[in-house]
Amino acid sequence: MALGPRLDLRQSQSLTMTPQLQQAIKLLALSNLEIEAFIGEALETNPLLEAGELAHVQPAAAAASPDEPPPDPTADELILRGHGEADAPLDIDPGALDRDRDTGDWAAAGGTGGSEEGPAIDERGDDEPTLAEHLEAQVGAATADPELLFVARHLIGLLDEAGYLTSSLRDVATDLALPLARAEEALALVQSLDPTGVGARTLSECLALQAKELDRYDPCMARLIDNLDLVARGEFARLKRMCNVDDEDFADMLNELRGYDPKPGLRFGGTAREPVVPDILVNPAANGWDISLNQATLPRLIVNRSYYVELRGGCTDRQSKSWLNEKLADAKWLIKALDQRQRTILKVAAEIVKQQEGFFRRGVAHLKPLTLRTVAEAVSVHESTVSRVTSNKYLHCPRGTFELKYFFSSGVASADGEGSVSAEAVKAQIRALCDAEDPNDILSDDKLVDLLREKGFDLARRTVAKYREAIGIGSSVQRRRQKKLARVA
Repeated sequence: MALGPRLDLRQSQSLTMTPQLQQAIKLLALSNLEIEAFIGEALETNPLLEAGELAHVQPAAAAASPDEPPPDPTADELILRGHGEADAPLDIDPGALDRDRDTGDWAAAGGTGGSEEGPAIDERGDDEPTLAEHLEAQVGAATADPELLFVARHLIGLLDEAGYLTSSLRDVATDLALPLARAEEALALVQSLDPTGVGARTLSECLALQAKELDRYDPCMARLIDNLDLVARGEFARLKRMCNVDDEDFADMLNELRGYDPKPGLRFGGTAREPVVPDILVNPAANGWDISLNQATLPRLIVNRSYYVELRGGCTDRQSKSWLNEKLADAKWLIKALDQRQRTILKVAAEIVKQQEGFFRRGVAHLKPLTLRTVAEAVSVHESTVSRVTSNKYLHCPRGTFELKYFFSSGVASADGEGSVSAEAVKAQIRALCDAEDPNDILSDDKLVDLLREKGFDLARRTVAKYREAIGIGSSVQRRRQKKLARVA
């Protein structure tokens, strides 16, 4: 075989995603609020687009004039043909979902509405003053010393969201070129502000400030606050000896201690929270469920036909006509992509409600295992499309407001070997069993396994321990200590 340079002519096929297809795929993953911001940008860049009112969720496509290009295929049609698979599917990792969702109370991440499944989350933005703003409003009236006021405001800026000073006071004095005593004087000024306890450097100091405010900081209370580690371990007999009090006085001291706020700064707004606005509304109907998009946040776009005709009449050169036709095509594509997005969201939401009807009617104990593939096959779209549709979308129903991805969870085998149940249902059962346990007979993980098996859940001990920790429930030793402390107080 001869070695040397040569020219070859070859034919090959390649997949190229057009900018329009990339835009349509991007729109699927955006929430309605993000769509509103996206439309605002589109209105600024395309003179043919105009904000309008939609009479219904699925508007009819505008008729094409003879000189307009034929309509492009929709995003779903392209994805079904395989043109969207070059963009890697965003599959859900059930384990990651559990980790993200189950911090603290089990329903706090998935459900954001008030219901028996979990606590409510404010669905509106937080317009309360921040902790820094609240303190700034007080510190000016607390001193007339400009230097002391400057240092106090500097310390307020160093407080964390809980109200604690995490920086070293000596470092602050060095940075400001001040004597340490002057920095301590400024800290005392900050600690005198409302709420009591802000500016503390440790939990003990925070509680001591509150005890002093209530004139309860006697030597006995001081010893109790100085030994919070013994309180956490439940060594009450030792604490009573150290404080030199009887059972009744000790119980009063513990009750007083429990009434203090360990994080006083959290009473005030921190950074602005994004409002949680549902994209889909689900309400019971006579023959099932009424599923609709939230009209209050739906995007509204129309093509300004009269302005298009006016501009077309003034286009005399080829470049101007090409620009105008390009803007018209972009406007029509965006409107069509938004319409297809709404249709796809409705189809996916309807299938989720159908698959999880037990949850909507009877609660979390009847939540079924569900995967992206199951929904994708039912509505005849690609699995990646379902993943994008369920990203950043919220569903509101009589039980509260839930993220769509909340309804996708891994399955746990049932004890009778017939089918499986949702991991969320298992976690709800674990919480119910732990809440109902006798303080004198705390359930171990082995006992929880036996009780769950009686209820039809076949789990290993390590799985029960993992679920218990995921929903914020401590071990049997920790729960025994907590309930003993509550009983004494």
